[in-house]
Amino acid sequence: MAAGMPLSFCGDKVPSAYGINDGVLNNGCFVDALNLVPHVFLLFITFPILFIGWGSQSSKVQIHHNTWLHFPGHNMRWILTFLLLFVHVCEFAEGIVSNTTMTSNHLHLFMPAFMGFIAATTSVVYYHNIETSNFPKLLLVLFIYWVLAFITKSIKLWKFAEFGIRFKYLRFCITALLVILYGLLMAVEINVIRVRKYVFFTNPQKVKPPEDLQDLGVRFLQPFVNLLSKATYWWMNPLIIGAHKRPIELKKIGKLPIAMRALTNYLRLKDAYEDQRTGEDPDRAPSIWRSMYRAFGRPILLSSTFRYLADLLGFAGPLCIYGIVRNLDDENNNTSANKNMENHFRVYFMYTTELLENSSVLAVLLFLALVLQRTFLQASYYVTIETGINLRGALLAMIYNKILRLSTSNMSMGEMTLGQINNLVAIETNQLMWFLFLCPNLWAMPVQIVMGVILLYNFLSWSALVGASVIVLLAPVQYLIATKLAETQKSALEHSTDRLKQTTEILKGIKLLKLYAWEDIFCDSVEQTRSKELTSLRTFAFYTSMSIFMNAAIPIAAVLATFGVHHFLTSSIPSPSQAFAALALFHILVTPLFLLSTVVRFAVKALVSVQKLGEFLQSDEIGDDSWRNGDISVSLDVGKKHLGMTKAINRKQPIRYQMDNYEQPSRRAMRPTETEDVAVKVSNGSFTWGNNQLTLSDINIRIPTGQLTMIVGQVGCGKSSLLLAMLGEMQAIDGRVYWSNWSETEDSEEDVGSKNRNSVAYAAQKSWLLNATVEDNITFGSPFNKQRYKAVIDACSLQPDIDLLPFGDQTEIGERGINLSGGQRQRICVARALYQNTNIVFLDDPFSALDIHLSDHLMQEGILKFLQDDKRTLVLVTHKLQYLIHADWIIAMKDGSVLREGTLKDIQTHDTELYDHWKTLMNRQDQELEKDIQQDSQTTLERKTLRRAFYSREPKNQMDDEDEEEEEEEEDDDNFSTTTSRRSKIPWKLCGCYLSSGGFFMVFLMVSSKLLKHSVIVAIDYCLALWTSTNQTAENLQNRTAANQTAAFLQNGTGSINSTDISPQPEQDVYYLHVFFVLCAAGITLCFITSLSVEFLGLSAATNLHHNLLNKIIHAPIRFFDVTPLGQILNRFSADTNIIDQHIPPTLESLTRSTLLCLSAIGVIASITPAFLVALVPLAVAFYFIQKYFRVASKDLQDLDDSTQLPLLCHFSETAEGLTTIRAFRHEARFKQRMLELTDTNNTAYLFLSAANRWLEVRTDYLGAVIVLTVAVASIWSGRPGGGLVGLGLTYALTITNYLNWVVRNLADLEVQMAAVKKVNSFLGTESENYEGSMDASQVPENWPHDGEIKIHDLCVRYDPMLKPVLKHVNAYIKPGQKVGICGRTGSGKSSLSLAFFNMVDIFEGRIVIDGIDICKLPLQTLRSRLSIILQDPVLFSGSIRFNLDPERMCTDDRLWEALEIAQLKNMVKSLPGGLDAVVTEGGENFSVGQRQLFCLARAFVRKSSILIMDEATASIDMATENILQKVVMTAFADRTVVTIAHRVHTILTADLVIVMKRGNILEYDTPDTLLEQEDGMFASFVKADM
Repeated sequence: MAAGMPLSFCGDKVPSAYGINDGVLNNGCFVDALNLVPHVFLLFITFPILFIGWGSQSSKVQIHHNTWLHFPGHNMRWILTFLLLFVHVCEFAEGIVSNTTMTSNHLHLFMPAFMGFIAATTSVVYYHNIETSNFPKLLLVLFIYWVLAFITKSIKLWKFAEFGIRFKYLRFCITALLVILYGLLMAVEINVIRVRKYVFFTNPQKVKPPEDLQDLGVRFLQPFVNLLSKATYWWMNPLIIGAHKRPIELKKIGKLPIAMRALTNYLRLKDAYEDQRTGEDPDRAPSIWRSMYRAFGRPILLSSTFRYLADLLGFAGPLCIYGIVRNLDDENNNTSANKNMENHFRVYFMYTTELLENSSVLAVLLFLALVLQRTFLQASYYVTIETGINLRGALLAMIYNKILRLSTSNMSMGEMTLGQINNLVAIETNQLMWFLFLCPNLWAMPVQIVMGVILLYNFLSWSALVGASVIVLLAPVQYLIATKLAETQKSALEHSTDRLKQTTEILKGIKLLKLYAWEDIFCDSVEQTRSKELTSLRTFAFYTSMSIFMNAAIPIAAVLATFGVHHFLTSSIPSPSQAFAALALFHILVTPLFLLSTVVRFAVKALVSVQKLGEFLQSDEIGDDSWRNGDISVSLDVGKKHLGMTKAINRKQPIRYQMDNYEQPSRRAMRPTETEDVAVKVSNGSFTWGNNQLTLSDINIRIPTGQLTMIVGQVGCGKSSLLLAMLGEMQAIDGRVYWSNWSETEDSEEDVGSKNRNSVAYAAQKSWLLNATVEDNITFGSPFNKQRYKAVIDACSLQPDIDLLPFGDQTEIGERGINLSGGQRQRICVARALYQNTNIVFLDDPFSALDIHLSDHLMQEGILKFLQDDKRTLVLVTHKLQYLIHADWIIAMKDGSVLREGTLKDIQTHDTELYDHWKTLMNRQDQELEKDIQQDSQTTLERKTLRRAFYSREPKNQMDDEDEEEEEEEEDDDNFSTTTSRRSKIPWKLCGCYLSSGGFFMVFLMVSSKLLKHSVIVAIDYCLALWTSTNQTAENLQNRTAANQTAAFLQNGTGSINSTDISPQPEQDVYYLHVFFVLCAAGITLCFITSLSVEFLGLSAATNLHHNLLNKIIHAPIRFFDVTPLGQILNRFSADTNIIDQHIPPTLESLTRSTLLCLSAIGVIASITPAFLVALVPLAVAFYFIQKYFRVASKDLQDLDDSTQLPLLCHFSETAEGLTTIRAFRHEARFKQRMLELTDTNNTAYLFLSAANRWLEVRTDYLGAVIVLTVAVASIWSGRPGGGLVGLGLTYALTITNYLNWVVRNLADLEVQMAAVKKVNSFLGTESENYEGSMDASQVPENWPHDGEIKIHDLCVRYDPMLKPVLKHVNAYIKPGQKVGICGRTGSGKSSLSLAFFNMVDIFEGRIVIDGIDICKLPLQTLRSRLSIILQDPVLFSGSIRFNLDPERMCTDDRLWEALEIAQLKNMVKSLPGGLDAVVTEGGENFSVGQRQLFCLARAFVRKSSILIMDEATASIDMATENILQKVVMTAFADRTVVTIAHRVHTILTADLVIVMKRGNILEYDTPDTLLEQEDGMFASFVKADM
């Protein structure tokens, strides 16, 4: 029995099989047995090591990647091992196929191959484990294995050669390949020994892993993992699967590897850019293209190589289909012909070509080709994306560096607007990045197209070219459509920007609109703009659907043309193998042609972007004055101190992160001639803003050290310019600015060290805040010192404001944060300047937005105490002349030159005229001071508005009002508590809501046409399969009858047999042709209908959603706007509306298309080979899990990408806005650092997002490959359906691979985009105000209110049913024509009373009766349009003056002029170009605050109502304007009832009736005289405080 087993190993029953008479090595079986030895040896040795090591290692490897490194030749080894595995598979296949041809089993033909395969796999697993644990001694085992394998294989090859077996035999070729591979692997192993010297050498080399990996913060491992993990993104598994349990946060994605950081790439690009600046032509602009190529050319070439490989492998699909179908048909037709036996070594040897005639082998080959093709394709994508991201980081850093050096005149003269800079950052860099993503396509696609056409020609000769030409001819049409798309998108963008501007204005002035009942007018204007936008969106939708239609219809048209022409030319039909190979080729060809148009478009865009970038990089920079960079002769000790300083600043970041590691320049050294006590000196300077006219001329001034210098003068005389000139922001035409050097001052050593010499604390006139917390804005990068911080905040009286903020001084302020009022912003800027530890402080008109008390406090506490105690040099620009007495030195300016310079005494003695002029002005200001009232200054108002915005937030815990619920729901999304189930659910409800807003008919049309279209497409292909198969079977039948023709037939292959030999049924052909033609035509029309229906469904949904949203929000109660931040509402109108308009429809289309394609494909396959359904179950399960995990992770990563992009863009725009401040403070380096961090964070998120997309695509592609394999195998081994049907099944299986990942990607995208619908929906739930009222508008008399008599009866008012009442049981009676003043402390309910007249607040008890009508019963429109009010903040809208006074267009010009005259504006308006039609810019910025307030007065006067309410209307006005207002009210409104809510008590001393309020109750109610007599009364105390 023992002898039985070896018998089968060597086969043949003849004992001589084991004979060694001819010499041991001449027995083929023995040589094969010898080949088994190395494999077995390797398995025996490595398994124990792996098992022991595995237990201890695996846990460690996962967490710490700090032991990872690649041995030399790492990638080479992986590639060779993969080749080795492939060759082993071939060897195995060859052995099995040869074995079947022989009478008995010969195990030795395939057994060694199988063992070799296992050994090769083991070798690579073993190697990987050794590498990650860095223990190279164990590699000796592998070395021995390669040597042994090499020797045994060489023996076999030598024997083959000896017996004359050469290349025509497959087995010889395989053996030769194996010998070469083993030899190469041996060489790799020797190389490792040579480099690492781990054995045979005395001192092995110590190696550390790369720097990035020692830093455990780096989580992006793509560059460091092994080849297999790189190709399949295996290292991302923990991240993507973990996302299901907890959301991915920034901490989880860590830092970027060093090579991908913006700084690294910036330096690469900058070097390439600067290298082009040659000596002979220094002014020539370096080419950005060339620098990009130099810096990033290599990875692009690598990516293109991958791309070419993938494209060539892509053609394996059609070829294998051709082979498989042909072989199946062959086997059906002819029973096996006698194969001639080739015998050497008593075994069968196969010809090299013979293997490819086996269908099963072809199926496996197809599978491998698909897997490889997909791997290469994804690798190519990944490399380009990584390069694109690197390029973007480099460009951003380059732009940012340039921004920091831009000359200020550029910014102010409008050569470089903020918008342009933002566009560069947001648009141009992204377009270049996208161009890089797509550029390998530019050179890969033509190759792909040419190859495809050649193959088609081989299959179908001339008729194929007709089909291909259909495709090629339609490509220009595609391009045309693409350009049209870009154009319409641009116009849509312009309209949407307009719409946004209008919406912003409306929301900012919503209170006024409601009080004047103008909502509908403004709403209509937005709707008008929106309809323009929708028109361009409609065109956009049309072109999009055309492009989708072309994409779907071209292959159908091409197939129709091809087969029609083929039938016409040869009057026969191609065999199934040719037909389906051609079909698969057409599918391959369409994609590059469709993409080509996009790529070309992006290339054009990239050219434009590069041009813009080049212009920007060449624009003017700020002048480098010598003092700015310090003279070289900085004295030594100063240098040391600077070193100390910069060290302290940079302690946090290691040096390599600093962009330009320059010392912050110190001020220039003193000249001995200059006097000691001058901090800054300007000698005969002339400065300009770069427009060739002098702004400042003949300036000679000195700023004394450690003293308070004031600069005064009229508006526009160049005070601010003087400061900027000293800071070096202006262009000096003549003269110099000297900054003294501090090191020689007599301060104690330690004191000198502590003051940061080289920056100037500067507070600009226009306050500039960072998007950061209050604390960060004040400390501005200096170390936090509690005492100092507290002192500064008190000096600027910021504490009360900070207490109001929801999170104290940790509240985010700035553009994206909470909007502060002007005064609050300005005080924060002053606080920043005070807090900085600098010797020189420049304050540019810090009092402009402050009221008198704050200015006094700031002057006393901040400027006189805080700064002077520190002996800091202070330059103050101001209009408040009463402070001149504090000045140590005064500079008076006039018309751009210095009028006087000296102390106040000097001026008093030398220029009495000027002194008297100042005196009169001071008196006026002093009176204002006396009249002002402490209780209710402007600041208190600002605080009040803040409080009103916030006290809505506090009662959140107790209330469950709808609006809050939504907010909480939204917040919930970011919460950890979110359960896993909820995160992986698809938001069906939202989809339903979206579709329903699109309209039932459109949905029905879309669904039905989609289903019809896909059934027709399946029918076309099925018809083709039947048609070609019937022909084939007909031919076969005739062949069978002519028995002797079999041999002839075999020689012929299945080349189409001339129709003269065999005539198939022509009438049947014609019938099929007709059916085919009808189906194709139907398919094309349906494609058209579906593409249109989806796009227009999306459009109608967008129209409805926006319309409802606008109406809901504009009619929401005023409370809604107090509670909801403006930014949040605007986001609904900008970002969310944009997503609904432009992103959801294509996603929806793509999703439905790819899903239906996959389903129809699975249906077709299942009907052809039912066996496939069994395999489908595990595949479906795998697919389900892949998509489930991916969707969650993708959503998180997308959110991260979005949320990290915003701060980056903001940082750019705020830098551009605050350039002067940053440069004065000398904080450029810190801001660069911040920019690099933000860029890296955003790039990390983006990289992870694209890597996750690759992760998904690799997995779905492999699934697709498995599907193709199962289909092929099932159809080969099952009951052999006709060749045509097999071809159909395979073609469909191939399309599945393309569309599977799209299903998931689109699902994930749709989920993210549906969030926009959710947000819009949450606002659609808000309650509107009750506009109806119980009376009909027609019942109200035309001239109501005619007298203006007001009765307030037991009035109780609250802002919201959830809040405490703000007015409690108020009773009052106002006679017609009375002038009533209402005063009281902040929060006493004065403003609430004024709002109650307009029914803006919730009146839940009592009533207000005006001229006999209870206002609660009136329709809101009627009530509000009959009263007028002047608000505390003047609001103007962009448009004309006429529009601002009378948007309803009700009044004549005379009436308008009359109103302007009363408001003292007539002359000013007359002088404007256009008079009443003169332009008002956004927010009325082109008028001063006082003028705006007067316009509001005129507006109130135009509306001739008998009741006027003034709500603290004089709060933001200077004395002169206020006097005008008072006069006007007394004269023009003599016969009307005027209710004034007083901000300064002296304004209501002349009133007929005064109401004093406290905590929502009326405290005193009488004439002012009577009230003044009550000594201890509230009113009297107010007035006392005022005098």
